[in-house]
Amino acid sequence: MTQFCTLERDGHLLVVTINRPEVRNALHRPATDELDRIWNDYEGDPDLRVAILTGAGDKAFCAGYDMKEPAGTPGGAPGAPPSKSFLATRHPRGIGGLALRFDGSKPIIAAVNGVAVGGGFELALACDIIVAAEHAEFGFPEPRIGRTAMDGGMHRLVRHVPLKVAMGMLMTARRISAADGWRIGLVNEVTPANDLMSAARRWAQHILECAPLSVQGTKAAVTAGLGLPLPAAVALVPAALAKSMSSEDHTEGVNAFLERRVPKWSGR
Repeated sequence: MTQFCTLERDGHLLVVTINRPEVRNALHRPATDELDRIWNDYEGDPDLRVAILTGAGDKAFCAGYDMKEPAGTPGGAPGAPPSKSFLATRHPRGIGGLALRFDGSKPIIAAVNGVAVGGGFELALACDIIVAAEHAEFGFPEPRIGRTAMDGGMHRLVRHVPLKVAMGMLMTARRISAADGWRIGLVNEVTPANDLMSAARRWAQHILECAPLSVQGTKAAVTAGLGLPLPAAVALVPAALAKSMSSEDHTEGVNAFLERRVPKWSGR
């Protein structure tokens, strides 16, 4: 049972919808705890191979931390002075149980149905693929209220787009449109709002056509190799990559290619 999200299983696909439209899908600690459990279950379920994360309604993907909640403010209570309590109450895997989750092996697609700002932008950046509605916007407003994107957002952004573009966004709190996000390589696809989930599902289907362990091994290798010199990154063989190379699906893929047929992936 979920209280702050809705879940839909469709074969090997899991669709997670943040369901707090009354606060633009902003997340308080209970909602983040719930999402963290969802991601744990997703990682541990062998039948699930790809997930889509989106928000309820057409206004917001996620507006970040719920500033009206104690854990959303720097001082730990609405209007309190800055203190260390925000860091103390922050979830160890960041907003949505995802922004600071660095060991996830399965792909997640962000279907951004409106504004993704602050922690909501950090959530989108933590996903592997971003599909955005035409009216979506991205940004970090934190500097305007004396805060910073501390759940990995600032560091992910400078790894996703050119440094000067990222610093311009980070230092001015300027939002960018979905079209600008696509232009700078932040967004994989921009689509009319009515077609957003169809587009996200299409991306999911393309992933499902690939061997699940190969997808997971690729994600693990790329994540581990970020920031390393190329020879060191190439030399890495994470456990998920090693598993895919010795899997039944590895043999199935080669046999299917030679026999000119569609492979039947078992996930083993």
